[in-house]
Amino acid sequence: MNFSSKILEEAVYALSTLPGVGKKSALRLALHLVQDNTHKSTKIAKALARLENDICKCKICCNLSDYEVCEICLAPHRMKQVLCIVESARDVMAIEDTNQFSGKYHVLGGVISPLEGIGPSDISIDLLIKRIQDENILEVIMAISPTIEGETTIYYISKLLTDYNVKVSIIARGVAFGGDLEYADELTLGRSITSRVPYNVQS
Repeated sequence: MNFSSKILEEAVYALSTLPGVGKKSALRLALHLVQDNTHKSTKIAKALARLENDICKCKICCNLSDYEVCEICLAPHRMKQVLCIVESARDVMAIEDTNQFSGKYHVLGGVISPLEGIGPSDISIDLLIKRIQDENILEVIMAISPTIEGETTIYYISKLLTDYNVKVSIIARGVAFGGDLEYADELTLGRSITSRVPYNVQS
């Protein structure tokens, strides 16, 4: 790809490092910003700078937040003894859009994946166990995408929880195996939450 401007080339390269954005899409975006006269580039740059410098990870549930403790953890009307375990902040958003869950969340920040070098210590499992001990959690809902890595993570956490007096359930399989929660429609995901089933660890 031949560029008439080094500045344009650098912008295209920066945009193309984003997931799902190829070189042609990056060029289209960069040219749009060049031709825009509403200072869109400045607004985007400021928003991205805040994203890098100001966004927090909730110290209780690890969800993304503007503050040290997120609004969901602070909400007094939510069920404090029911915890929904998810892989990422995207999954929290997807479940919240269903309006079918009124408990609290715990964001793992990933799933166990030995092939990618991600072990239990690389995600927030230790904090999860501490929360279960400290917050008197009665039920844990595993709302993790039904992939091989997701199933491995569910099994590992469930084995750890056998030492605690906590009910473990998984969302109903209206979500196809191998799929991601964020791509499930709201109706299917909502039904999966409300129709959750007990999860039993096979010894």
